[in-house]
Amino acid sequence: MLAIAAAVVVVGAGGGAYAWAGAGDDGDENYTGPGASQARQAAVAHLGGGTANAVERDDEDAAWEVEVTKDGNTFDVHLDADYKVVGTEGDSETEDENESGTED
Repeated sequence: MLAIAAAVVVVGAGGGAYAWAGAGDDGDENYTGPGASQARQAAVAHLGGGTANAVERDDEDAAWEVEVTKDGNTFDVHLDADYKVVGTEGDSETEDENESGTED
């Protein structure tokens, strides 16, 4: 069984507190706090429901990336700083796991 370490760091910024937790060994960070909550709500609303699994600060073309599972499928929803959707894609990690589980 793999041991999963989680670290929580709280950073004060502009009078508000934001936190993120690293889990697993892939280096992804899971943000919490008011901004992350807004990102979760916007991503789930965009897909018409589902469960927000993780929130990351996106370092590519968006401010936020939210992983959402809906109907057994996992999606990455990318949001700008105003929580507007700028893109949605299938989560390649989930697709890779599914592919590896079906090999003979």
